[in-house]
Amino acid sequence: MQFTSASPYDGTVTGQYIGHSADEVARRIQATQSTFGYWKQTDLGTRAILMRKAATELISNKKKYSESITMEMGKVIRESVAEIEKCARVCEYYADNAARFLADEQLPVHQGTAWLKYQPLGVVLAVMPWNFPFWQVFRFAAPALMAGNTCLLKHASNVPRCALYIAEVFRNAGFPEYAFTTLLIGSDEVAGVIADARVAAVTLTGSEPAGSNIASIAGKYIKKSVLELGGSDPFIVLADADITTTAAVAVKARMLNCGQSCIAAKRFIIQKPVAKEFTELFTAGLQNLKHGDPMLADSDYSTLARRDLAEEVFQQVKKSVDLGARVLYGELLEKISGSSFPPMILTDLKPGMPAHDEEVFGPVACFYFVENVEEAIAVANDSRYGLGASVWTNNHEKAILISNALECGAVYVNQMMFSDPAVPFGGIKKSGFGRELSAVGIHEFTNQKTVWVK
Repeated sequence: MQFTSASPYDGTVTGQYIGHSADEVARRIQATQSTFGYWKQTDLGTRAILMRKAATELISNKKKYSESITMEMGKVIRESVAEIEKCARVCEYYADNAARFLADEQLPVHQGTAWLKYQPLGVVLAVMPWNFPFWQVFRFAAPALMAGNTCLLKHASNVPRCALYIAEVFRNAGFPEYAFTTLLIGSDEVAGVIADARVAAVTLTGSEPAGSNIASIAGKYIKKSVLELGGSDPFIVLADADITTTAAVAVKARMLNCGQSCIAAKRFIIQKPVAKEFTELFTAGLQNLKHGDPMLADSDYSTLARRDLAEEVFQQVKKSVDLGARVLYGELLEKISGSSFPPMILTDLKPGMPAHDEEVFGPVACFYFVENVEEAIAVANDSRYGLGASVWTNNHEKAILISNALECGAVYVNQMMFSDPAVPFGGIKKSGFGRELSAVGIHEFTNQKTVWVK
């Protein structure tokens, strides 16, 4: 199998890579498993030194790594730079905190002494997506490696250079060669890797169908799995919010990475007294964004990552409009050309419409107008997904009431949803299970062993 590195903006091919043969995959799995036998014995101080060197490697080569993101998946360059910087922060965070997170915990028992130990599981396979090709790998790899695991990466097929560069980061930082190993394989080969007895666990960030498939395979072989499967995050705007500020943040929350983010605000639930003002400000914000070459510093957004992805968004919008949805802003195209898709606002959405029922992974904002807090909560929870949510109000009591009632993994009040190394990240319902980041994330791929001495 051959992997091609090509720009979704202009189609320029910048590299081609031959996939790993079955023999090479087996060799790499064995090398990664053998390295685990050594790596799990290293002390946390040694691991922390190497993880800080990984952070330094990222920052020292920020230009090369950020340009690889933009060239392969089309993110505007300033967002790619920010992604690399964030990866460095997560490396530093776990270098600073892993010893505390993994320390033995005393347990209150009625006799003797008992404690909880956190020990690594072994080789962990990560199946990762293209939309944040460095960040989503590092938010898994930094805690997994600090816990003493070794890692295998099966990255998305359209970002092979990023996949190889990530392995380079850890190698250049001084990690053992096979502490972190990239596999250039197709999706049809993942099941065989999970089934391999030398692989202890698997994590996936991706689509709902991919998650269902990975979870079923992991379940068959009784292996730990963590799934982050995207979302259709609500952005709730109450009448007492600062509408000017809220609308400005809302545009950013929808358009970051051209809308290709699992935690992007996708459903905007707005109280009717401020609906007109919010809609006008949001529309003006979209109009002020500059579409262009993602390598240019002044481009605000560019193309989607692949033509088939743009086609999928097009079909979701078209079918929803055919079923009665209304276009508030934007042009309903006859067909798409290349990987581009223009920003749009849809409203009058109902169950049965793709834009209501599914995650729209592109620059389409879905507007819902509601009478009160109770209706806002009902609309927000009327989703198969439950990743994150954002609530905008100047009333603290309302904010807490809504936060407690929302069915999701995280609620951010008066700020857009985002991920941070110190805060647990993950969802419920069809958004998956398990958590990444913080102390919770490093514990996911450990054996939480009880020791009780009488």
